[in-house]
Amino acid sequence: MKHGLVREKKEKPQRTVRFHLQLFWTTFSLSLFTFGGGFVIISLMRKKMVVKLGWIDDEQMLDFVTIAQSSPGPIAVNGSLMVGYHLAGLSGALVAVLGTVLPPMIILTLVSLGYQAVADNQWIAAAFHGMRAVVAAIVMQVTWALFKPLLEKREVLPLVLFGVSLVLLFVLKVNIMLVMVAMILFSVIQSLILLKKGGKA
Repeated sequence: MKHGLVREKKEKPQRTVRFHLQLFWTTFSLSLFTFGGGFVIISLMRKKMVVKLGWIDDEQMLDFVTIAQSSPGPIAVNGSLMVGYHLAGLSGALVAVLGTVLPPMIILTLVSLGYQAVADNQWIAAAFHGMRAVVAAIVMQVTWALFKPLLEKREVLPLVLFGVSLVLLFVLKVNIMLVMVAMILFSVIQSLILLKKGGKA
């Protein structure tokens, strides 16, 4: 299996009960072992749904992550909803969201019941401290996995927008929502111009 952009994908699976159960178990198991926020599950979703199962390709995954990140709500839930809806419509979206939200609901309920007993435990504190480093590495890994296709395509404009966004966010400290809205408007205008030129041709 080659790394980087996965261009070929399997046909959309049939909307059978068996597929819905597989979709539920896939999102449930991914969510169950996700620690550190939504971007971690994005990395795991790519390995499972793009590389292993072939349900979607890298470009679709990147589109879903963009929509999930720019929409209200947790990115893990939004991403699962997008994938589920793409694969099996409304029923797929409901199953994927249910599989994603159940593990944290169950775990947080159990943790809340016994939190006071372990809140000051040094071993628990050490475990959480170690997990932070792992989460940071996972976020960097998924960032590279999503950015690498831009390099492979060798398209100048996306790379320029990437660089401009970094400067706006980390150097000039511009609000992330303003940056996203500006980039969306720029991309829409560019697409309309290209479509207009193509129509004339």
